[in-house]
Amino acid sequence: MEHINPQFGTNNDERKESPAKPSRGALACMVNSEIGAVLAVMRRNVRWGVRYVADDDHLEHSLIHSLKELRKRIFSWQHQWHKIDPAVYLQPFLDVIQSDETGAPITGVALSSVYKILSLDILDLDTVNVGDAMHLIVDAVTSCRFEVTDPASEEVVLMKILQVLLACMKSATSVRLSNQHVCNIVNTCFRVVHQASSKGELLQRIARHTMHELVRCIFSHLPDINNIEHALANGSGSSVRKEVGSKDEDHTSENKQLENGNAGVEYDGQSSTYASKAPMSASASGTSDSGMHENITEVSNGMEATKNDEKVMMEPFGVPCMVEIFHFLCSLLNVIEHVEFGPRSNPIAYDEDVPLFALGLINSAIELAGPSINKHPKLLAIVQDELFHNLMQFGSSMSPLILSTVCSIVLNLYHHLRTELKVQLEAFLSCVLLRLAQSKHGSSYQQQEVAMEALVDLCRQQTFMAEMYANFDCDITCSNVFEDLANLLSKSAFSVNGPLSAMHILALDGLISMVQGMAEKIGDEPATSEASIDDEGYKAFWTMTCENYSDPNCWVPFIRKVKYIKRKLMIGADHFNRDPKKGLEFLQGMHLLPEKLDPPSVACFFRYTAGLDRNLVGDYLGNHDEFCVQVLHEFARTFDFREMNLDTALRLFLGTFRLPGESQKIHRVLEAFSERYYEQSPHILVNKDVALVLSYSLIMLNTDQHNTQVKKKMTEEDFIRNNRRINGGKDLPREFLSELYHSICENEIQMIPDQSTGFPAMASSRWINVMHKSKNVSPFIICDSRELLIHDMFAILSGPTIAAISVVFDQVEHEDVLQTCIDGFLSIAKIAACYHLNDVLDDLIVSLCKFTTLLTPLSVEEAIVALGDYTKVRMATATVFTIANSYGDYIRSGWKNILDCVLSLHKLGLVPTSLASDAVPDMEPSSDSERGKPATTSLSISNVPSVPTRKSSGLMGRFSQLLSFDIEEPMTQPTEEQLAAQQRTRETIQTCHIDSIFTESKFLQAESLLQLVKALILAADRLRKGTSSVDDEDTAVFCLELLIAITLNNRDRIMLIWQGVYEHISDIVQSTIMPCTLVEKAVFGLLKICQRLLPYKENLTDELLRSLQVVLKLDARVADAYCEHITQEVMRLVKANATHIRSHVGWRTIISLLSITARHPEASEVGFEALAFIMSDGAHLLPSNYVLCVDAARQFGESRVGEVDRSVSALDMMAGSVVCLVRWSCETTIAVGEAAATKVKQDIGEMWLRLVQGLRKVCLDQREEVRNHAILMLQRSFAGVDGIHLPNTLWLQCFDVVIFTLLDDLVEIALGNSPKDYRNMEGTLVIAMKLMSKVFLQLLLDLWQLPSFCKLWLGVLNRMERYMNIKFRGRRSEKIHELIPELLKNTLLVMKTTGLLSPSDTIGGDSFWQLTWLHVKNISPSLQSEVFPAPELEQLQKKQIKAAGVPAPDGTVLVQPSETTA
Repeated sequence: MEHINPQFGTNNDERKESPAKPSRGALACMVNSEIGAVLAVMRRNVRWGVRYVADDDHLEHSLIHSLKELRKRIFSWQHQWHKIDPAVYLQPFLDVIQSDETGAPITGVALSSVYKILSLDILDLDTVNVGDAMHLIVDAVTSCRFEVTDPASEEVVLMKILQVLLACMKSATSVRLSNQHVCNIVNTCFRVVHQASSKGELLQRIARHTMHELVRCIFSHLPDINNIEHALANGSGSSVRKEVGSKDEDHTSENKQLENGNAGVEYDGQSSTYASKAPMSASASGTSDSGMHENITEVSNGMEATKNDEKVMMEPFGVPCMVEIFHFLCSLLNVIEHVEFGPRSNPIAYDEDVPLFALGLINSAIELAGPSINKHPKLLAIVQDELFHNLMQFGSSMSPLILSTVCSIVLNLYHHLRTELKVQLEAFLSCVLLRLAQSKHGSSYQQQEVAMEALVDLCRQQTFMAEMYANFDCDITCSNVFEDLANLLSKSAFSVNGPLSAMHILALDGLISMVQGMAEKIGDEPATSEASIDDEGYKAFWTMTCENYSDPNCWVPFIRKVKYIKRKLMIGADHFNRDPKKGLEFLQGMHLLPEKLDPPSVACFFRYTAGLDRNLVGDYLGNHDEFCVQVLHEFARTFDFREMNLDTALRLFLGTFRLPGESQKIHRVLEAFSERYYEQSPHILVNKDVALVLSYSLIMLNTDQHNTQVKKKMTEEDFIRNNRRINGGKDLPREFLSELYHSICENEIQMIPDQSTGFPAMASSRWINVMHKSKNVSPFIICDSRELLIHDMFAILSGPTIAAISVVFDQVEHEDVLQTCIDGFLSIAKIAACYHLNDVLDDLIVSLCKFTTLLTPLSVEEAIVALGDYTKVRMATATVFTIANSYGDYIRSGWKNILDCVLSLHKLGLVPTSLASDAVPDMEPSSDSERGKPATTSLSISNVPSVPTRKSSGLMGRFSQLLSFDIEEPMTQPTEEQLAAQQRTRETIQTCHIDSIFTESKFLQAESLLQLVKALILAADRLRKGTSSVDDEDTAVFCLELLIAITLNNRDRIMLIWQGVYEHISDIVQSTIMPCTLVEKAVFGLLKICQRLLPYKENLTDELLRSLQVVLKLDARVADAYCEHITQEVMRLVKANATHIRSHVGWRTIISLLSITARHPEASEVGFEALAFIMSDGAHLLPSNYVLCVDAARQFGESRVGEVDRSVSALDMMAGSVVCLVRWSCETTIAVGEAAATKVKQDIGEMWLRLVQGLRKVCLDQREEVRNHAILMLQRSFAGVDGIHLPNTLWLQCFDVVIFTLLDDLVEIALGNSPKDYRNMEGTLVIAMKLMSKVFLQLLLDLWQLPSFCKLWLGVLNRMERYMNIKFRGRRSEKIHELIPELLKNTLLVMKTTGLLSPSDTIGGDSFWQLTWLHVKNISPSLQSEVFPAPELEQLQKKQIKAAGVPAPDGTVLVQPSETTA
């Protein structure tokens, strides 16, 4: 038996150690004083003050005699009190209490004495026969009798009765009480509560308080009860007498008044009795205005308890008495069954006192015993059925007090017993709370508010939302409670037309509690999102089960799959409702039904799918088609009718579809039902035809009783008579038919199931469905604090929540509510970021940005007032940037709105001017040498000269502007309010940390960074292509600065964004035709990017430098304006990064930028300095940049912008570069060997040729110093290549394209130009001729063996001959006439000495000899005799003839005539 273990008795430990417990010696004195008190009061009464002589054997009354006898004995017990039977010293007092001869004062004193004995713990568990003593006390007090003398004294006695009974239960010895005695105590106290309704207020309150204390005391023992299985306690027997007025009995025919004494007080001297002969009494009949008056009934005397029951009730109290008491408390709520509630019900049409009192007691019991109830099936059964059914009924109460108490009970039940109440909780939430809070069903504002408070309280439970989603939304047979609740709260959080009420704010709190609860569960690390669900093909969804509902690794994937199927089922149901045939085909395509339809599958689809049109289902089931008939019978087999009454089974069956109207269809449907019912619950029916006839009869009775058009209703006798002899020719039992009749009359069978879009009301027939469903429901899933389902839930919740909070934020001005909304926004942002829900985050940002007022065109003063004076605007602004800084990784399109806010703040002058420059990382510390330079040499964006901007761009200046309405009027000082607004605005901007968005962009995820850059570019393009106002230009510049700052911050992944950045800058550069700040920032920003990134990104050097080519595309006017500064930056770039530039492409860009400065007055000096840095001493000359540098140096040499010295220096650098060619040639030979070096040497030869060609061009310069120096440097270049070993063919080419061309061009210049333009051309020709002579002699030995040597030699002679004929102002030049013969003579002598020139030379025989002297005679006729005197010539000819043996024929021409001229 389940009973209380004495060691767990309430207050037991406290009592044992109580310091107030008297010593054993003092006990006698205390009892003696109580005896004296009772005797004293009795003696005051005349009846007790004289000798009692009615019986000679007794000189005084037995009550007085027993008290006096006790007085004699108590002092002899001393320290043996625990061995004395308590009945000895209690009985005299108890006799007084039970005597009907004593008056109220005497009974009251006796009760006080018993209370004192109990409260001082004279009795304890070690006392002899303490259990019997406690039983004596309870029996005596519960059957207390006394004469009523006045109302006041009666109330005192009643209070003391309550006091003593409560002391019994609180005593350590209460564990010795039996179940029956505990029931008697509660029954007696409840009688006093009832009696007090006609007494004073004090007694009423004390009686109710005592009842509460008793319930708490009793049910607080439940957790301590040993859970020992017992047949009766576990439901095999009945420890609870059936209460009069329960749902299985007639409420009017079996009520009996108390026969063991009237609870009312008789004022004519009759006794007042408080006796209880039964375990418990109940309130069953209707209430009157006096509350509980005349509502107390006893257990029917006809119900005899079994011997087993009696035995159980006499055992130490435990679960049996708690079952009795709890059932009794629930039965107090049955009063509602006779009161119909509706939208138009009068809230005071019934007394709320009884149900409110009962609900309070039930709540107290659940609060203390809740966690242990599920261990005791009988208690749990009462909670699941009777209690919850009553709670559902009272959920429609118009009394806010009752509804609030009901909600408190449900909250406690959810907290303690939700695993056992899955279906009940769903029904209560859907049919009561959501229905009332929806305000569409005629509920009052008070009802809505209480229901909303209850829902919000539930939402604040840590796991409530997750459990609602997991257990209901992810269960095919349940409604979407979570989704319905989310939609309800979101719609109830704002007002459509009027102002916000307290209930709107309450709904908002609930909504935000949901998202905050989710946000608190997720950590800072990204969480796993919803796993994808593979469609595995058809599987019977109604057979799906989870292997382990306690393991999240098992049930989380399972419910996700169920939710996926449920969504598809809802779509399928919608298709079915439009066209059943096509709907079934669609379901087959969705793999929810098999490819070949079979009756069981379709039947289960109808049975377990929510949202189907019940009319269509009924028509389908009633169809005569063979397949439909099979579906109908399979549909009936899905029901379990075992141990179920016929009317209950019929209600359950007809609750799933609407019975069709045609008689044949009705017959088929009822036939299938009857067959199934008879199969499972035959009972007294002889065959299934009886069930069919009875079913028809019940439907007819239902129509008769509940159709308003039927005026004459069928009586019970009519119903019984109509069903005679249907059970195989015999009558069914009258009681059976009577029960069916009353059931139908009292609770209509809902023939038209509720298919409204709202939440249905809970009718009695619907409750039957709920209880039936609870038998087969899947286990309740307990969710812990982990983030298992947040992604799934948030996907449903996010959209409505953002919309609702946004509307409230827009409507409200109260700061607390605004802060609540902001908390909600931030929680949503955290969850969206955690699960990478970029669209949600973007939507949130769009909503928030609207409230900043920064996206609307406001004047300066309006914007500043909005930021300074409106809390909402400041909070929204701060929140936008908080989200941007905290969750920027997951923002996509939202960057556009954020940047629009930033740009608006910039236009208003509220963003620090240093924002963009502060966002640039300081990657290169300036050297000491750079610190001393002017600021213009540094490419800090803030230092770049720019077009003057508006005045007073700062915040203070803005206020000054808006405060000056007339320019001529004196400036007024800002008021204190304006200064305060200014301070608030400044603080708001500081808290936004706008700069962090850009300085921390290096930590953004790639996709987010790309979107940020795109947004910046779009904003800048929009501004640039829009109106050409100063504001827009400034903002476009600001965008560009931010873009550059982001680029520099993301150097490690520059290629991710570089294409977009470069195209934007290029577009600006190429589309601008006049100097302006924007193009200036674009050009220098590009240069700055290259400066900063080249040292760190060698692999991107070419890409970065190639981008600088866009500078070359600047409009001439723009380029001219910024040329000097561009060159300065290029020089800085070169000096800092020359060692990093290796490719031809990179150098081409750099040199091109320097070359264009050669003729610029301001920039040429800086450009030449940069070129000199590269070329001087060959420091940074490379094969990849050699030709480029030489060409650039030539341009500086030709430029007349600078001094002559600069041109001379340029020529020196060109000539000096030959050293690099020689070095490269040697290094190549050593590094790769002779063979592999051939190609490199060929390239070096090409470079040298380009060098001398460049020098040749400068040799034609108009300036004498430059011209002459160029020829000398050309000669130096020819002489400096000895170490290179250039091929002979290259030398021949050099003579043709350089030397001969130079001599020819100089002649043309000398003859075709005025001496004023080209001074001293005579001297230049002399130097040029010397150049040719020296180079020819230098190469003579290398070239003489070439076939074309003769041609080369004739070219030399031709130039000498031409120069001899030049005339300056009609006269020949003496210098030239003296120089050429001398040079020719030296040449001929060298040729003679080397054997190249002889009468019969090998080069061309006599022809070379003859051709030479033919040209020489034209130059100087006497030279032949000077070089070859006659004797020497004859001797040479003889030797030649003798050696050859055959004279060479005269006149042989070995050289073609065309080759005689060059």
